[in-house]
This record gives sequence, structure tokens and C-alpha cells, in this order.
Amino acid sequence: MIEYTTNREITVQQFRSLLVASTLGERRPIDDLGCLEGMLDNANLIATAWDGERLVGVARSVTDFYYCCYLSDLAVDFDYQKQGIGRRLIAEIQRRLEKNCKLILVAAPAANDYYRHIGFTNNERCWILSGEQAIK
Repeated sequence: MIEYTTNREITVQQFRSLLVASTLGERRPIDDLGCLEGMLDNANLIATAWDGERLVGVARSVTDFYYCCYLSDLAVDFDYQKQGIGRRLIAEIQRRLEKNCKLILVAAPAANDYYRHIGFTNNERCWILSGEQAIK
């Protein structure tokens, strides 16, 4: 039975292992433990899914709780996908936000249909400036 929690402490190694065991590991700095630690330390809303002591899902967010919540990571272990864990993690995040708070994310290309399927609306106005780029 999967247990869902919010803001339960997870280690950098647990987080890294989950990223590797999901498609998200391809797009995250899994070999930069300092960066992963900073990602955990500075997120202010994290929902997790556990099978016993095994971390099998995480939704990591940065939010003001009232206007917007950026869902920066949604990862579910390959062995646990297609069981509704991702949907439940998003619901756990959403339950802790004020009623009109918008949930915002940047989807991986392969996940576009998933987010549309669970009720998200596509917004083509998202812009990204990477850390290596400077404002012109």
C-alpha cells in the first residue's frame, strides 16, 4: 500500500535514486549532488509517495500558496507508473494551496498528453532562460 506524505524529509540519495528510476533523470543534474541538495532544501512544498521505506514518487514545488505554484518535478519510479501515483501527488500538492492558486509546470515532451489527460490546460506563452544565458 502506497503512503502519501507532505514535506517528509527525503535524502539527496533517495531523491537521486528516484530520478534515475524515472524518466525525469534524463533531464535533471543527477550527478551534481550539491544541486540536488539545493533543489530539496529550497523547495517549499514536496509531496512524496512511499512503499514502506522506499521512495516511489515525488512532486517538488516552489509556491507562494496563494497565486501560483510551480511544480518543478513530478517523478514516479518506473516500477510504480500507471497506478495513479503521479495524479495523487499532484492532488496532494493542490490540497495545500489556496483555492485560486494556479499550478504551473513545464512538461517533458513525452508527458504533454498525460497533463492534458488529467485536466491541465496548455499555455504556449512559457519562456525559459537557462542559467548559462545572460539577458541581452
